[in-house]
Amino acid sequence: MLYWLTDLSDGGGVFNLFRYITFRAGGAFFTALLFGFLFGPWFIRTLRMRQGKGQPIRDDGPAGHIAKAGTPTMGGLLILAALLVSTLLWARLSNGYIWVVLAVTYGYAAIGFADDYAKVSKQNTKGVSGRMRLGLGFLLACLAAIATWYLHPSELAGHVEIPFVKSVVLNLGYFYIPFAMFVIVGSANAVNLTDGLDGLAIMPVMIAAGTLGAIAYVVGRTDFTEYLGVQFVPGTGELAIFAAALIGGGLGFLWYNAPPAAVFMGDTGSLALGGALGAIAVCTQHEIVLGIVGGLFVVEALSVIIQVAYFKRTGKRVFLMAPIHHHFEKKGWSEPQIVIRFWIISLILALIGLATLKIR
Repeated sequence: MLYWLTDLSDGGGVFNLFRYITFRAGGAFFTALLFGFLFGPWFIRTLRMRQGKGQPIRDDGPAGHIAKAGTPTMGGLLILAALLVSTLLWARLSNGYIWVVLAVTYGYAAIGFADDYAKVSKQNTKGVSGRMRLGLGFLLACLAAIATWYLHPSELAGHVEIPFVKSVVLNLGYFYIPFAMFVIVGSANAVNLTDGLDGLAIMPVMIAAGTLGAIAYVVGRTDFTEYLGVQFVPGTGELAIFAAALIGGGLGFLWYNAPPAAVFMGDTGSLALGGALGAIAVCTQHEIVLGIVGGLFVVEALSVIIQVAYFKRTGKRVFLMAPIHHHFEKKGWSEPQIVIRFWIISLILALIGLATLKIR
């Protein structure tokens, strides 16, 4: 919205600053961060009053989780409110990619909200059925994939960037639509599975968002893409503003989600933020790089898939408990140890993901 102030600029003066994505990304970050700090306490009090007993805790989970009973959930709404206000304020709203990512983010937020509401109101851990969640998720991802197909220049439609290889892309043709759907749905559910300890999911999400935001900025500029040998995808630079707002809102939330958490993100936040990461990757055509940057989420999801498949086949378990962060809890790692070590892994993977731009 503030981008329109550039109409008041004649090529100089203070209003000219709003032409720069980097300036508006900084503004988006601080706006979202301030929103979280200002409204966080009131928001958490409201959730406590409305939810009563808070998020139900699994009986078969680690024993230490029983102490978390009564903690309110749906804290992702704080991130999403800060993200929406900040993005609408600082992004160029005529950019189609912004609306695709917003639609995916808040569409998945609605799915997660329904699930959280069912859990809190019924005071059980089941919520909305998995089939319904997946069905709605795939429908939303399909619409986003089709929209992105038409937003991409015709010569780039259906292409996927191959990391570590210069000027080589994979042309999937119409198979790109189901591929993009899988990326968005997989990302949303992988982040959802990772959100099991205080602060565990939000920091890797912010790290991944920062990495994807930097990639979006790079692939949206011809000078950078020519130098690095990657595809130029016009318009994606605006997604750096969305990513900056996500980081700011995430930090504001982490202030209250740090151990011991005063509020949980819930499916409302984890599905939405995971979907957002997948949507940015699809828009920038860096879906494979997302698998590197979000490697922690991939491992968490794979641990569940392996556990379920192996148990159905043999009646035995590979891990003491899945997702894998619970396995380490059962092995005696403290919650802060797991959280911080997983953060470190996420940061390393993000640096590898950024390196794919240069190492070709």
